[in-house]
Amino acid sequence: MLIAAERGFSFADPVAVVIVLAGLALLAAVVALTRESDHSFTSAIVYLVLGAVVAMVLKLLGVQLLDPFEDEAVLEHLAEFAVIVALFTAGLKIDRSLTWRQWRTPTLLLAVVMPVTIAAVALFASAAMGLSLGAAILLGAILAPTDPVLASDVQVGPPGEDDGPEPHFALTAEAGLNDGLAFPFVFLGLFVAAEGGTDWLGTWVLADLVYAIGVGVLLGVAGGRLLAIVTLELRARDHIAPRFDGWLAIAAVLVVYGTTEIVGAYGFLAAFAAGLAFRRWERDHESHARIHDGAQTVEHVSELTLVLVLGSTVTLAGLTQPGLAGWLLVPVLLLVIRPLACVLTFAPTRLPAREAAFMGWFGVRGIGSFYYVAVAIGSGVLTADEQTVIYWTVFACVGSSIVVHGLTSTRFTSRLVQEAAR
Repeated sequence: MLIAAERGFSFADPVAVVIVLAGLALLAAVVALTRESDHSFTSAIVYLVLGAVVAMVLKLLGVQLLDPFEDEAVLEHLAEFAVIVALFTAGLKIDRSLTWRQWRTPTLLLAVVMPVTIAAVALFASAAMGLSLGAAILLGAILAPTDPVLASDVQVGPPGEDDGPEPHFALTAEAGLNDGLAFPFVFLGLFVAAEGGTDWLGTWVLADLVYAIGVGVLLGVAGGRLLAIVTLELRARDHIAPRFDGWLAIAAVLVVYGTTEIVGAYGFLAAFAAGLAFRRWERDHESHARIHDGAQTVEHVSELTLVLVLGSTVTLAGLTQPGLAGWLLVPVLLLVIRPLACVLTFAPTRLPAREAAFMGWFGVRGIGSFYYVAVAIGSGVLTADEQTVIYWTVFACVGSSIVVHGLTSTRFTSRLVQEAAR
């Protein structure tokens, strides 16, 4: 057991080393986030590498911050908090009206590209990686969510700013919704892995598809609207100081998310819907910008902290667990499945090919996948070998995505904006 103080002379205490590393990591986060726009890479890359360095240092001291298989509940809740703050913030950013015409592009990404991606990954995992059908579906669903934060150059700007090029809006809206919409497919994989057959199909459709999605969206909209009314009224009566406006977002999303989860619906969907609804109540109110800025700070710090923690779990042995087929999934997913699905989906539409290709490339995998992988591990329906292969395959895909998408986001975005302006 680690202790923070010992009698007599004592040097290189592991707890003190961890505290020093935490301070240095926080300093790195502040610098990386401040100067992120000056570089051609995102701060998440810095943190992923920093996490690997931390892992090596702690290994020399005989310390491990997190075991993804023994501490899956900790991983689940760390990822859960980071995801819900990111989803609420994504909802706050979007000003576009809620019509089919305005939301056609993200709807196609969610209704066509995401299921195709899940099916293609599941097929690859079953045929090439040797996973059981349930585990293969799980891997596809786990890798389905895209991330609204880790490639910040490809999302829309703060409230009140233009939503930017169509791909920016579509990628932000897609990432805001697919973290929640991946849930039914995760449960589908769990049902297949645990029970087989089809006796559970009715329960899955009614409970995990219709009820959980519908109630999640309704509670998110109602909760976001109600909280906007309450908080803006408190603000008008000077019961909340302007400097605390940023914390309103955290309080709001925790209330909405927790309430939705209590009734068995999808809190991730509710978090994004609450952000949309909150934004649309007195949308020109001056507090919206402060609320967004405060939430975005928490969002970035929590996501980078999780990337650091995940990076600290890296071991050479772990990186060999996916095998050749698991590592082959990385280029297959990032270079073939996602881009091809996007290009073919939007080919019949009027969307320019370069914008479809942009969205195909920036299907950034993110921390939502680690929430789902923790849920899968904690379910107890997978074998130990399947848990190991799935976790490290997800790590390989997300880690690779952070690097390659982080290195290309600034350059590709600048090119897209220039071409759109012509």
